[in-house]
Amino acid sequence: MKILTLHVDYINFKPLKKALKSVGALTAKEKKGEKVKDSLVVLTAVEKTDSVEKSVKELVKNVKDVAGQVNVKDIVLYPYAHLSSNLASPDVAVDVLKGAGKELEKNFNVIRAPFGYYKEFELKVKGHPLSELSREIKTKGKEKEESYDSKQLLREISKTKLDSSKLKDNDHRILGQQMDLFSFSETAPGMVFWHNNGWIIYQELIKFWREEHKKANYQEISTPQILDKKLWQISGHWEKYKENIFLTDYDKNVFAIKPMNCPGGILVFKNSPKSYKDFPLRIAELGTVHRQELSGVLGGLFRVIKFTQDDAHIYCTNKEQVKKEVIGIIGLVSRFYKKFKFEYHVELSTRPEKRIGSDKMWDMAEKILEEVLKKKKIKFKINKGEGVFYGPKIDFHIKDSLGRTWQTATIQLDFAMPERFDLVYIDKDNKKKEPIMLHRTIYGSLERFIGILLEHTEGKLPLWLSPVQVRVLSLTKRNKKVAEKIHFQLIKEGVRSELDIEEAPVNGRIRNAEVSKVPFVVLIGDKEQKNKTLAIRHKGKVKFNVKVNSFIKNLKKEIDERK
Repeated sequence: MKILTLHVDYINFKPLKKALKSVGALTAKEKKGEKVKDSLVVLTAVEKTDSVEKSVKELVKNVKDVAGQVNVKDIVLYPYAHLSSNLASPDVAVDVLKGAGKELEKNFNVIRAPFGYYKEFELKVKGHPLSELSREIKTKGKEKEESYDSKQLLREISKTKLDSSKLKDNDHRILGQQMDLFSFSETAPGMVFWHNNGWIIYQELIKFWREEHKKANYQEISTPQILDKKLWQISGHWEKYKENIFLTDYDKNVFAIKPMNCPGGILVFKNSPKSYKDFPLRIAELGTVHRQELSGVLGGLFRVIKFTQDDAHIYCTNKEQVKKEVIGIIGLVSRFYKKFKFEYHVELSTRPEKRIGSDKMWDMAEKILEEVLKKKKIKFKINKGEGVFYGPKIDFHIKDSLGRTWQTATIQLDFAMPERFDLVYIDKDNKKKEPIMLHRTIYGSLERFIGILLEHTEGKLPLWLSPVQVRVLSLTKRNKKVAEKIHFQLIKEGVRSELDIEEAPVNGRIRNAEVSKVPFVVLIGDKEQKNKTLAIRHKGKVKFNVKVNSFIKNLKKEIDERK
């Protein structure tokens, strides 16, 4: 069984028509649909391996657990087949939902959405860390080792194909195919297979990130992917995110594949004594994390299971140092987004209902962030109750060319983790003090940022990011050798060039370069060969009689300056 729980301000649903002939007719009241406020919506898919009795028990247990954490009294049981491709029979699914509803009614007000009907629904999800949780409930015993046909398995895993029928032309998944950037496979759901071209974009973004962080005096670290359960219990993630963590056993201990980078980075901090002279201490990590998500909510690069966060954790000694560091981060965010021509707005999220730390601590933390934003004369919206469980945060929402906004960069002020991990430094009076900690990202998730950037630019990336910067075309068989010479000259100068000397219609080959979003197409014909010049096609226009050295010089200048 798979469930997706959503803590919502409201859900409004209405049945439209039967999806299964076997289901009964609805009452007049049921046909009108229902609107339920401040509730826990439980999207549920019952699977073939689920037994009714065990599934009812486990579903009730899980719903009670989440409902208790978010403090709701209304439960909406909503059959949602899209969460699984391995569905149980309708009879079994109905029995599980009815049984669970009956048990839950002892403690909650339960609303059941009609089973077996196509429905429309609208909902508004709250923004706290527990507002969206996915869980997989297994009720079947350990399976015996099965026999298998490797050729049949190969046929099954080869079926992965992008359904582009409902996607817009600028969807990053379509652009990913056209530009040969990445792919997905059901053998690793929600994990990106980066192709050479896509990996170039990924690495160029990292190169830019590293250069900027070096200028800003950050240290860079790398921490393990798999860490002992104890670490996550200390940090508080075990209670908050256990259901979204991949677990594995090793040497009779439980280990977690890290869903966050901060606990590992904290261990690096603790490895050696710290003095007040070491602060502010800026430690960055391009850390790959894994978080369990249901297959039904995965979506290209925007919602994945494995992704890289450009985290940094900054340790400070006092409030004034914190303020200076927050200002520095805002400047760094601004430089990055200006480079990609993103506009953005800022939001300040304050203490959530479920949090750790005293009200005095929260008053001080919220005041610090608000004072910085006002000092920088930055307009901001306040999101009451939307902070993380350990502190308030500033979020940056970028606006793309389609007018959509995306939350990417974040600055989180944390007084709790230093206390939980007993972090200390020696002050100028030789006394032990507890540092203040900032969490922050710039890109957020590298995968998601690339998806946003592809759609924002419609695949027409700036020259420095383009996987292929130049494609050299020979117009006739006679021009092949000259085209090869130009191509290898570009390669030697560090330009990412491709060579096209196919004996095919020129218009079709130019069209292929446009579809692949290659910024510059160099055309070599008899005239160019004779005059030792180039014809350069760029943004749909052709410029003739271009000197080779002049073209390469201008190209390298634009790449080096990351225009």
